[in-house]
Amino acid sequence: MKIKIAIPSKGRISEPSINILEKAGLGLVDKNNRKLISKTFNENIDVMFARASDIPEFVNDGVADMGVTGVDLIEESESDVNELLDLRFGRTKLVLAAPEESSITSVEDITPDMKIATEFPVLTEKYLKQHGLDLKIVKLSGSTEAAPFIGIADLITDLTSTGTTLKMNHLKIIDVILESTIKLIANHDSLKEKKELIEAVSTSIQGVLDADRKKLIMMNVNEENLDKVKEVMPSMGGLTISEVLSDKKTVAAQAVIDEKQVFELVNDLRNAGARDILVVPIERII
Repeated sequence: MKIKIAIPSKGRISEPSINILEKAGLGLVDKNNRKLISKTFNENIDVMFARASDIPEFVNDGVADMGVTGVDLIEESESDVNELLDLRFGRTKLVLAAPEESSITSVEDITPDMKIATEFPVLTEKYLKQHGLDLKIVKLSGSTEAAPFIGIADLITDLTSTGTTLKMNHLKIIDVILESTIKLIANHDSLKEKKELIEAVSTSIQGVLDADRKKLIMMNVNEENLDKVKEVMPSMGGLTISEVLSDKKTVAAQAVIDEKQVFELVNDLRNAGARDILVVPIERII
């Protein structure tokens, strides 16, 4: 039994998607030669490269068993998929925007004679209906921010992460329609029929997420200083202690800590009597 995981073939979330699979132990066998279907280091798991906007429907229809794509694209395609994990990257917002010199400052200022341009007609129409509006929607496939300045529309809805591109194009945000992030999704039938394999993928990726910005700190401690070390040592599950075979009464101690704690903690541990301190990166926590 095999599964296919659909990931974006290009764009801002393509490389992060490949990277998180690699960290989960599912790297591409031939990373430099991306085919439509590429093999991973697990013979039962293949990667399928596709347009990010097509992935929700591919997973919905069972063309792929799993996929990596944005909430905005899932909602826009109205796909019925199982959202397994938030992958914690690619955060963005679908916003309603108008030219800076426009008199529109809120959705209440929009009038029925106005037009709105977007790459997201489904989400835009839903938003307008929620506010009792029935505007003409002009569907575009790119350069949405130019629409108000070439007479195509009065307003736009567009994705933004920082708002910088909108400001550069003299547009102001009127409202936030949707906040989006990247999800690991699965086909409902595949989740039943290939549950063990899909759960193995999900668990491995969750382990990568849990290990993000975590470090393993290891040290040797004379037994007489162990209590002092314990006092300054934060960790996820307490210190792990093991005996060191030496003439002195010494133990080896290790724990998982947050990356931001490393700088101050190393000095505190040294002052508490720890020595031979090692700080090691962690790939996964299961």
